[in-house]
Amino acid sequence: MSFLGPLFWVIILLGVMILVHEMGHFWAALAVGVKVETFSIGFGPRLFGFRRGETDFRVSAVPFGGYVRMLGEQPGDENVVDPRSFQAKSRWQRAIVIIAGPLMNIILAVGLVTGLYMYAFPKEVETKDPLITSVTPDTPAALAGVKAGDRILQFGDREHPNWDYVMTEEILNANRPMKVVLERGSQKIPLTITPQMDQKEGVGSIGWSGEQNVQIGELNAGFPAAAAGLLPGDLFVTVNGQKVASAVTVQQVVFHSNGQPVHFEVMRDGKLLSRTVTPQATNDPKMPYRIGVSFKLPVQWVKLGLGGAFKQSLEFNKRNALMMFQVLGGIVERRVSPKSFSGPIGIAQMSSEAAQQGPWNYMFLMAFVSLQLAIFNLLPIPILDGGTLLLLFIEMLIQREVSLQVKETVFKLGFVFLMMLVVFVIYNDISRILTRS
Repeated sequence: MSFLGPLFWVIILLGVMILVHEMGHFWAALAVGVKVETFSIGFGPRLFGFRRGETDFRVSAVPFGGYVRMLGEQPGDENVVDPRSFQAKSRWQRAIVIIAGPLMNIILAVGLVTGLYMYAFPKEVETKDPLITSVTPDTPAALAGVKAGDRILQFGDREHPNWDYVMTEEILNANRPMKVVLERGSQKIPLTITPQMDQKEGVGSIGWSGEQNVQIGELNAGFPAAAAGLLPGDLFVTVNGQKVASAVTVQQVVFHSNGQPVHFEVMRDGKLLSRTVTPQATNDPKMPYRIGVSFKLPVQWVKLGLGGAFKQSLEFNKRNALMMFQVLGGIVERRVSPKSFSGPIGIAQMSSEAAQQGPWNYMFLMAFVSLQLAIFNLLPIPILDGGTLLLLFIEMLIQREVSLQVKETVFKLGFVFLMMLVVFVIYNDISRILTRS
C-alpha cells in the first residue's frame, strides 16, 4: 500500500499535466492546418484508445510522458512535401505549435491557483521576526552561537523577514556568508553565518528550525496529552525526533504508534520542552489511537473575486518561476548542487504527502509542478520544446534551413543528455530514500 499510494497520486498529477501539455500542441497544430496522426498519453506500445477523425487517441504502456505525432514532423520524413505536414508550415506557425504545450502548462498553473483563491483556501498568517525553535549540534547555526528561543530580526539584506524568505535564502546560498541579526531577550546579536552545502539534498543548510505554526488549540479532558503536561498554545517542534512539518506529521506518528510512548519537543514561551505521551486506544478504526489534542493553525481563509484571485495567482506563479531560475543560477555559481533536483520518485512522494494534507495542498503542488514543467520544457536543450524553438530562431536569422545531418546530430545529443538527466534525478531520489532510512 505504501508503494501504490504514491504511484496513484503521481500518475494523476503527471497525467493531468501531460494531457494539458499535449492538448496545447494538438489544438495549435489543428489551428495552423497540420494533420495530427497520434495523440498519446504515455510512451511505448498502445494499450487502448479510439480514433476520431484523422487522429488515433491512445493510452500507451509507459505512463510518464506523452506525445503528439504530426504528419511530416521530422525533417527527413517522406511526407514533408505534403501541405498539411509540420515541416511544410512556415517557421512562425511551427513555433506556435511548439510553444503551445508549455503555454498550456502555464495556463493550468495560473488557472488552478486562481480557482483556489476564488473558492477559498487556508493562507498562513505571515509572521515577522521568526522564532528559532531548535538548533542542530555541529551546524553553522550552533557554531555561531544561535540558541533555541532566538528571533531573527535580519537575514541577508532583509530586515524583519518571514520564515519563507529565510528558508529560501538559506537553501540558495550554500557557502556564501549571510548577515544575521538575532534578538535574545533584550539583546540584539549581530552574526555572520555561512550555510553549508547539504550533501544529501544539494542545497544550503544552516541547521536551525523555526516555528512550525502547528500548535495545540485545545486539550481533551481525560486524555494522555493533558496528563503529560502539554498546554494550549504549545508549538510542536519534533515528534519521535522527526521535525513537525504539519499537523499530519503528528497524526501519522500517533496513528502508527500501536500504543507505544510518543516523544514530543514543544516550544513554550521561547523555551524548548520535552514531553512523552502514551496514546490512548479507541474503538474508531480510522483513528485507533488518540492523545487528545486539537490543532490550532494560524491561518486565514481567503476568498477573492475573479480579478483579485487572478492577480494573486500571477504573483504566486511569478515567485515560483523566479525560484526555478534562482536555483539554476545557484547551480551555475555552485551555491546549489544538482542533487537538489527531484525525479519521478521524489515527485511521487511529494504527491502522496500533499494528497494526505488535503485537496488544497495537492492542487497547489500540481500548479507548482506544472509551472516547473513548462519552464523546463522551454530551456534551450535539444529534443525539448525550447531546443526546437532555438533551432527555428537560428533558421529565421540565417534565412535558410539547418542541414538535416546537423539536426539529426543535435537531436541525438539532446536525447542522450535527457536520458542522462533522467538517470541522474532517479539516482538522487533513491539516494535520499536510502540516506533517510
